[in-house]
Amino acid sequence: MTKKKPTITQSVINGCVRHTIELFRPGRALLLAMLVLAVGGTTLPAQAATYTDLFDFLDGGPGPQWPGGPIPQGRDGDLYGYSYLGGTNNTGSIWKTDASGAVSVIYSFAAGTGNDCQNGMTLGADGNFYGTAFTNCGGGGYVFKITPTGTLTLLHTFTGTPDGYGPGLLTPYADGNFYGVTSTGGTNNLGSVFKITPAGVLTILYSFNGTSNLANPSYGLTVGNDGNFYGTTVAGNGTVFKMTPAGVVTLLHSFAGPPNDGQAPVSGVILGKDGNFYGTTQYGGSVVYDEFFNEGTVFKMTPAGTVTILHNFNLSTDYGAFPTAPLLQATDGNFYGAVDSCNEFGCGTQDLYKVTPSGTLTVLEEFTGSGSGEFPYWPLMQDTNGILYGVTQQGGMVNGGVLFSLDISAVPFARLVGTSGKEGAKIGILGQGFTAATVVKFGGTQATTIQRSGATFISATVPAAALTGSVTVTTGTTTLTSSQMFKVTPTFLSFTPTSGSVGTPVVLTGTGLTQTTKVTFGGVTATTVTVNSDTQVTANVPTGALTGKIVITTKGGRAQSKTSFTVD
Repeated sequence: MTKKKPTITQSVINGCVRHTIELFRPGRALLLAMLVLAVGGTTLPAQAATYTDLFDFLDGGPGPQWPGGPIPQGRDGDLYGYSYLGGTNNTGSIWKTDASGAVSVIYSFAAGTGNDCQNGMTLGADGNFYGTAFTNCGGGGYVFKITPTGTLTLLHTFTGTPDGYGPGLLTPYADGNFYGVTSTGGTNNLGSVFKITPAGVLTILYSFNGTSNLANPSYGLTVGNDGNFYGTTVAGNGTVFKMTPAGVVTLLHSFAGPPNDGQAPVSGVILGKDGNFYGTTQYGGSVVYDEFFNEGTVFKMTPAGTVTILHNFNLSTDYGAFPTAPLLQATDGNFYGAVDSCNEFGCGTQDLYKVTPSGTLTVLEEFTGSGSGEFPYWPLMQDTNGILYGVTQQGGMVNGGVLFSLDISAVPFARLVGTSGKEGAKIGILGQGFTAATVVKFGGTQATTIQRSGATFISATVPAAALTGSVTVTTGTTTLTSSQMFKVTPTFLSFTPTSGSVGTPVVLTGTGLTQTTKVTFGGVTATTVTVNSDTQVTANVPTGALTGKIVITTKGGRAQSKTSFTVD
């Protein structure tokens, strides 16, 4: 009988979205549910990092049982997660914890509703959390909002066609909306990309059609430095794609599979500090597991789509393979994650690891199940105190799961709720130790208007002449630097004169123009550009200029004139 290669589908088991590989063998079809994360390259023994079991989840409620992530940080400094079981009715809950592991339930799912499998939550600009879930771990799924005090609002219920079926994690964007994917459904039942407002108005931006294996998107979307979205699909060997905010999709890379490329990028990609994208593939690579698939890879991809395999997973040296959860790049520049070595014969070694951008792996902590964590299905998160946090779905004192921390000796930092904005925009900043005397600077320019909410959150107004770069928050002798770069987006208000011949100086007015890098007339770049101030730039009409819009490009983005300039 001719062998058929594995088919990847998505299911939800024990509160966790898992990717399933269907193996076709003579006389039977085996369903193998795997959820693992590991990396390779050179493997090193455990190095300095302090693991702490902060809280052992119990069973049966009223506390949470079988927790899930990712676990975002709220304005109050606490971390928020969900559970598949537990809560008042033992049908699941949403819970929070402080950095010490004091866990409390803020919402219990109603009795008789079943156990709603979730994909984790995202902090919105309004201080509320937005997430997706599957009713009874089935159905099309839904989008919800929950306040930090536990008031839950259903925003949208998916129907399959034409909107989508099986939503992934939401991604906040600079326009204040959230973007996400569904693994199936949409016009062609091959998945969709959607936008949803905080009020619940949903727009389908793109329905996948299977062209070039662009079908069945996985996990969620990541925003690149260019303002576009990047994601993965798992049809065939899998792909990486780019999508504009308007919904224009471009194929960047089609995975070729073993032995020289990955296969099945089920965990999406993350944006690295160097502007490239990083991810894992569940299968593929050069290390053979059995006759059907190889053990997976870690890869780097440039924004143009050039992929480099950084590491081939190897069970014998890496203590895990077949990665299916996203990486986390911490403030020290290294990537961190957890591995759950499950295969068709059972589950093996499970641990936490660090991997360098060049692919060198270090095992940091091994999970042992009884009395320890078990099944670390989700990505880690880094609190603004510098410490990493995560959960295991099971294990611990009574097999209810574990909340743990991993101290990598990173210094405290500030996290931006929004990473771009115009002068005058209000930007949320998470941290600790804030007081009335705290000073906020955008690229070295001090914000004159800030509003503080306790010691862990500040809303700062982007000041005039702010510069694209890091945001610093100084309280006394302590300065926290943002882990993300903030982009000051320019505005383009007017230009004069409205027409002229080659060589004519044209005065452009707006805001955020200090870091102007280019001006174009009808797509032709001006060779003489003078930055007069933050609100004014003068550019001479270049040779070959065409009648059309003028575009100003700065380090923080682009701004286009509302009307056209006429070339005489």
